[in-house]
Amino acid sequence: MLRVLTYNVRRCLGADGRLAPERIAAVIAACRPDVVALQELDVGRARSGGIDQATVIAGHLGMRSHFHPAMRVSDELYGDAILTALPSRLVRAKALPGHDGCEPRGALWAAVVAGGTEVQVVTTHLGLGRAERRAQAEALLGPDFLGDPACRDPVVLLGDFNALPGSGVHRRLAARLPDAHGARAWTRPTFPARLPLLRIDHVFVSRSVAVRAVRTVGGTLARVASDHLPLVADLDLAPAQAARLHAARISVPREEPA
Repeated sequence: MLRVLTYNVRRCLGADGRLAPERIAAVIAACRPDVVALQELDVGRARSGGIDQATVIAGHLGMRSHFHPAMRVSDELYGDAILTALPSRLVRAKALPGHDGCEPRGALWAAVVAGGTEVQVVTTHLGLGRAERRAQAEALLGPDFLGDPACRDPVVLLGDFNALPGSGVHRRLAARLPDAHGARAWTRPTFPARLPLLRIDHVFVSRSVAVRAVRTVGGTLARVASDHLPLVADLDLAPAQAARLHAARISVPREEPA
């Protein structure tokens, strides 16, 4: 089983006005995930004390961080990260299309090895405008990310999509990678954390991956740590592993008898 978690941490600024990366790390640690996707991280920004939030949180969790700055102002960075203690490598990190005056957005793709299987993990944080999100979703489906031949099963796409279940962007992405919630896509809202009403954070998985469970993380600490609740999915890679083994077997030519 592979447990993945996506969490918009709002630069580790809690509802109480306190900047606390260690609190974010505590919320995550209680879930015991294997792979963590984080959005809205500050790295070297004066407003957050100049720290590298991705590295600090990863350190608390005993993980390694792959960070992509969606926005850069001089030496100050702001963006998204994939954290894991499993063997991993950063495949690609790029900006996504945006509109003038809108906050820059990006995506990053890491290959993570779990149980001998390489899983392609892509995370992103889409924009607030409908047209902006559509363009960004098409970029995710294009040759730089999900459309790359190297982005082969099993695949996990997760993050803050700023899109409700059933919206155009959600349907477009789910046509390529089904929502881990399946038919219950409206359940388990993630935003706002104090009184969650909307689910704008999602986990999409390739059809070769079996979903065991999906849940949001509640409790007092999670409701104050950020303005989003984390979303956790337990994934069974056994079907994907079996499919790969079968493909490997039939690709080996058999020797003809003499």
